[in-house]
Amino acid sequence: MLEKMEAIFDPERVIEEFEAMTKDAGRLQKETLRKILEQNGKTEYLQKWGLDGKTDPLSFTRCVPLVSHDDLEPYIRRIVEGDDSPILTKNPIKTISLSSGTTQGKPKFIPFNDELVESTMQIFTTSYAFRNRLFPLRNGKALQFIYGSKQFQTQGGLAAGTATTNVFRSPQFHKTMKAIHALCCSPDEVIFGPDFQQSLYCHLLCGLIYRYDVQVVSSTFAHSIVHAFKTFEQVWEEICADIRDGVLTSRVTDPTIRTAIAKLLKPNPELASLIHDVCSGLSNWYGLIPALFPNAKYIYGIMTGSMELYVNKLRHYAADLPLLSADYGSSEGWIGANVNPCLPPESATFAVLPNIGYFEFIPLKDISDFVSSEPKPVGMTEVNVGEEYEIIVTNFAGMYRYRLGDVVKVMGFHNATPELQFVCRRNLLLNINIDKNTEKDLQLSVQTAEKLLAAEKLEVVDFTSHVDLSTEPGHYVIFWEMSGEANDEVLKECCNCLDRSFVDAGYMGSRKVKTIGPLELRVLRRGTFHEILDHFIAMGGALSQFKTPRSVSSKNSKVLQILCNNVVKSYLSTAYD
Repeated sequence: MLEKMEAIFDPERVIEEFEAMTKDAGRLQKETLRKILEQNGKTEYLQKWGLDGKTDPLSFTRCVPLVSHDDLEPYIRRIVEGDDSPILTKNPIKTISLSSGTTQGKPKFIPFNDELVESTMQIFTTSYAFRNRLFPLRNGKALQFIYGSKQFQTQGGLAAGTATTNVFRSPQFHKTMKAIHALCCSPDEVIFGPDFQQSLYCHLLCGLIYRYDVQVVSSTFAHSIVHAFKTFEQVWEEICADIRDGVLTSRVTDPTIRTAIAKLLKPNPELASLIHDVCSGLSNWYGLIPALFPNAKYIYGIMTGSMELYVNKLRHYAADLPLLSADYGSSEGWIGANVNPCLPPESATFAVLPNIGYFEFIPLKDISDFVSSEPKPVGMTEVNVGEEYEIIVTNFAGMYRYRLGDVVKVMGFHNATPELQFVCRRNLLLNINIDKNTEKDLQLSVQTAEKLLAAEKLEVVDFTSHVDLSTEPGHYVIFWEMSGEANDEVLKECCNCLDRSFVDAGYMGSRKVKTIGPLELRVLRRGTFHEILDHFIAMGGALSQFKTPRSVSSKNSKVLQILCNNVVKSYLSTAYD
């Protein structure tokens, strides 16, 4: 499909191919598994499990066990160290992706190959084709807040970088963007700049230079878009000066970025005055994005899961401009495309592409199934609407029956392929006694308590949690950073509300009999989560891949230390006294 697309991109043809593929999802799943096993059947890992050339789903699931990343880590470590024998894949792995590392405190190494790039482009073009039906783009530009962190060489000589960096550096990515006429405003020197703050500033500047051409504002995650326009609030006058004089600010020091921007930036006093008038006329920056980019048609990025917190702030900047949630995947590989772009981010669903991997689903009919020792997966076409599952992935990059750790709900079917809604991360469980609260439970609790701040015209900027077992009994700690200061009475009630909003029976019962202690709300100094972001960038991460960890364990000691060092107020719940 990509070869055809490079010549001319026909969205309707892409949709026709998708429709045909999803009508035949069951057969394609078997065919995809057969291709994966035929291609990689001679690898050390698969030979270990005695498949003996079998490629059918029944033999595969009987012979090959379910695994986590820890199970595959020894094999991946050998690849990273330079062993190019067929360990997980027939063809040697030449590139390694790094996961964000925000949850565990260190990134995971994940094999990356051309097949993952191909599936990325397929997901991208599929969802773009459906978006194009609603919001056709005509020779416009995209203001993309994307950042390619540096690649480095592993001790075995492999190129390593974030998954987004590996995609952005691939020739297929540039060909795809060119084919759909949505070229990024910023030159590559900005995308791959060595300092993300300099790159961010120049993304904003380039977007304003092409102000009338911008039809899409996007980033990998909603957080990056919100962060970009929060930054704009601080630097807009400096950007206006750059545009007026045609000279880039001295804050951008990288010579390659300065040279690239010099080719675009010319004195334009009229544009500078216009932007100054726009910004001066806004009330609390409401509607900033359409005011700056009058021809923008939508805002695009991942807005589900841990990104839901930023949707309200994004709506503030967007006013009536539609928010469209991007596709569903992970560092290990892609799963589904958003083919219902009219749905709001909170209701976004993702249709599984049956030819990019083999997918299994562990039913989770009860919260106890989250820790079940004997999961029994079902096939992709055997799932039931309305039920929740954990996803198992087998793909062309050496992930075999890999427990991704995501919990999804089946919302329906697109032809014969399921449409999934992301629920939470399976391994993010707040648990002390018999309580089991998920990331979604935490988010709902914070959203409920945040409503008490509305009268104060305040909002929660960001939040995370921690299970504190240093006291007896243990208790939940919620860290949050606010947009301003609230009085003690309001914060005490917020703390009680947080405690009451965890409605898991195990939690409520444990609180009543005092086997779990009072919830603690710790209010953070302004800028704390920016400090965590800086720490993440210093670890080699890219801003476009950053996700605030919603639960911080003692293993992630550096992030926990940053949080604890920035606490300005602390409150204990009296909700169960």
